Amino acid sequence: MEIWAIANQKGGVGKTTTTAALGALLAEEGMRVLLVDLDPHASLSGYFSLEDLSGMGSVYELFREHNPPMIASLARNTGHRGLWLLPAAAPMATLDRQLAGRQGTGRILANALTMLDNVYDYVLLDCPPTLGLLMINALAAAQRLLMPTQTETLALDGLERMQRSMQMIERSMGRVLPRWIVPTMYDTSTLHGRISLMTLRERYRHAVTRQVIAADPQICEAAEHGQPLTCWPAARQSTDSYRALLRELLGAGHQVSEVSA
Repeated sequence: MEIWAIANQKGGVGKTTTTAALGALLAEEGMRVLLVDLDPHASLSGYFSLEDLSGMGSVYELFREHNPPMIASLARNTGHRGLWLLPAAAPMATLDRQLAGRQGTGRILANALTMLDNVYDYVLLDCPPTLGLLMINALAAAQRLLMPTQTETLALDGLERMQRSMQMIERSMGRVLPRWIVPTMYDTSTLHGRISLMTLRERYRHAVTRQVIAADPQICEAAEHGQPLTCWPAARQSTDSYRALLRELLGAGHQVSEVSA
């Protein structure tokens, strides 16, 4: 079972879109895929209309100190073949405060996911845009990290913060997490967009994927209708871009992408 974390310490860079798109494409290829929404804002859960308002059937339940449920019981069918979702809930925003001082909280998710090794082929973790307990759990569980990054100056600054955080977390984990930077929301018509992409490639070189995801209003249209890009014909260009990205990532295997500024 492959576990991928999709994370960045800046919001609005395409994390949820990337998670949903890659998950749907893997399922389309016959894989059994679990999407895990680790953001208390529940954007990924809302994408599939599977928000958990009570917190009783969500990621939140895994962090209960006494008798947490089996993780398999929390997964919900998205209505798309081969694609399941473990939803988020608003109470997840309180976990850092609730679990302060409790030992072993950084590997709660990793330990729970070991129970699913023969159930799913891929698990994709959609992370919140803040470095806290939920993102740390995702990075501890993941075998690779994807960092969607909007091709504009502020997003590049957010990526710098993410790099510094990763160096700290890797020292704590005692391992280097293979990772790739995915340029998103690229607008070829603007000089700023072209310069930002060039800067990204110059600064991080081979860690940046060859495939770029262009800005496309149809991505938002698909999300508003709760449809993965693969099921939204008007988003064909973006679907093809994500399909090419997936081929690139699968071809990269387990090579370690050293990311350095």
